[in-house]
Amino acid sequence: MTSPNIVWTRIDERLLHGQIRITWGKHSEANLILVANDDAADGPNAAFMQAGMKASAGGEYAVRFFSIQKTIDVIAKASAKQKIFILCNNPTDVARLVEGGVPILHCNVGNMHYHEGKRKLTKTVSVDDKDIEAFERIVKCDVTCTIQNTPDQKPIDILSVITETA
Repeated sequence: MTSPNIVWTRIDERLLHGQIRITWGKHSEANLILVANDDAADGPNAAFMQAGMKASAGGEYAVRFFSIQKTIDVIAKASAKQKIFILCNNPTDVARLVEGGVPILHCNVGNMHYHEGKRKLTKTVSVDDKDIEAFERIVKCDVTCTIQNTPDQKPIDILSVITETA
């Protein structure tokens, strides 16, 4: 069996929205956006969440909503024609994916908003201890994690920023 054609993986608290379609989707040349998120796939508001995200995709991409476990279970069955953009809203889910065998090589960190108990790393990325532990797990699996809000910005290694702001 061939490896799935994962062209981009991004953490964005907002999941699928216009910036993803307009900037990252085109940048990655994806044709399928896989929202890997338990709530969006099976949560009580899944239908509502999915409708909004499908509208944001503008019909330019096939869109799938899988739980983290389903993504782990079925990603190897993806067609070679599928250029997959995996979208998660937190680093713990990405850690679960890579630890579950999903062959992610790079994780782009976009928007993780400030909430009580988090510390600001950059204008668009704030983390707490759970997030830091998840990023460490991801990197331990040989996945590069960089903060980059838009493709024209210079990527910044997440662990170096965490260390600098500690």
